[in-house]
Amino acid sequence: MERTLIAALGEHIGKEVSISGWVDVARDQGKMAFFDFRDRSGKVQGVVFGKPEVLEVAKTLKQEYVVKVTGIVNERPEKMRKEGVINGDIELEITGIEILSEAAAMPFDMDADLTLETLLDNRPLTLRREHERAVFKIQHTILTTYRTFLAGEGFTEFQAPKLVGGDAEGGAEVFKVEYFDGHDAYLATSPQLYKQILVGAFERVFATGATFRAEKSATTRHMSEIAMLDLEMGFIESYEDVMALVTKLMGAISSAVANDCAAELALLGVPAPLAPDAFPTFTLREAQELIKKETGEDKTNEPDLEPEDERFLCEYAAQNLGSDFVFITQFPTSKRPFYTAKNKENPEFTDSFDLLFRGLEMCSGSQRVHNYDELVGRITEKGLDPTKFEFYLQAFKYGLPPHGGIGMGLERLTMKMAGLVNVKEASLFPRDMNRIDTLLSKTENNETQNDD
Repeated sequence: MERTLIAALGEHIGKEVSISGWVDVARDQGKMAFFDFRDRSGKVQGVVFGKPEVLEVAKTLKQEYVVKVTGIVNERPEKMRKEGVINGDIELEITGIEILSEAAAMPFDMDADLTLETLLDNRPLTLRREHERAVFKIQHTILTTYRTFLAGEGFTEFQAPKLVGGDAEGGAEVFKVEYFDGHDAYLATSPQLYKQILVGAFERVFATGATFRAEKSATTRHMSEIAMLDLEMGFIESYEDVMALVTKLMGAISSAVANDCAAELALLGVPAPLAPDAFPTFTLREAQELIKKETGEDKTNEPDLEPEDERFLCEYAAQNLGSDFVFITQFPTSKRPFYTAKNKENPEFTDSFDLLFRGLEMCSGSQRVHNYDELVGRITEKGLDPTKFEFYLQAFKYGLPPHGGIGMGLERLTMKMAGLVNVKEASLFPRDMNRIDTLLSKTENNETQNDD
């Protein structure tokens, strides 16, 4: 008999079907046995009664056994229906059970409120929990919408190198790798240089994939390996063109999560994002003046925002401006990478922006320097050696249009969309300074670190 997915059982009332999946819950009640079965599509309750040979097998089933089950799909009595639950109006009258794989007793209660260490130490098991499946359904929706939206806007996807000869940001901590014949290579911190090069070939490009940061940070928002969502677009008039595209992109992602993950958001207790057609926008100095006015803290000469500033601005925007998203623009030239364009009216500041979402910096973007001589000068200003960027500089020497783009962390976006408190919960298999799958040391203190 052909397999039927659990979510489709409602289409087979009164018919015998075959499902395959896991035993989510097993309840032995003597002459009867009740089960909750799950597969990739959902859950259903099954019951065994009046069939001694089937009941004998049923009594051996435990949580996480993998089974193939045949049964008749019946409507539940009115008083036993569960409103708002998939298959809450049906149950499976089990006629046969085949055990495909047995399972040892779980080392913890799957419904318990687990510590972060327990959650990550047992990742092969905890990813089966309904909570974690909801988180990564949201992440899947983010990633799928990101790709679909940008393809619809004329962008070409590319895969950026993960082994590079230098650091695109000019100073971030990097992982060194032994290469051939005594040469050193590095794990890429960003696809930045490559996506700019590709503007010369495709005009609009985007990339997804891992990047690596060797910062010794044990906070709720840092990891050593992150999945980045990068894009770059040519023939822009200003960095505001990039901001306009990002506004549409985040609107599309927010709408997709709200519509396609409504059940997951409800399970996680998180509201859908507030994403108006235009996001509130402040220059850095305007944002700092607002902070001073509303809180009394004078940070008007600081070169960047602190985490508490980001949280305040997002709370302010949500409460007063109807948006979970906030743009902050024009950061000091001294705080931005060499490829960031200076503001023509005030060269001490850049044509750049950060997008904040629910209290956290979500992405950084800017218009880039596209003039060859200016770019060489900026590389020198930053104390870097232009000869080490000769491969990259070819694209500019032979003509690149005005362009700009962003880099955004997938896990950070998932974290805030799903209402999580630690970015590691938004990574399937997180890597940080204390962990590669298992703990590297017993000094992990991520659960108590401040978000700074």
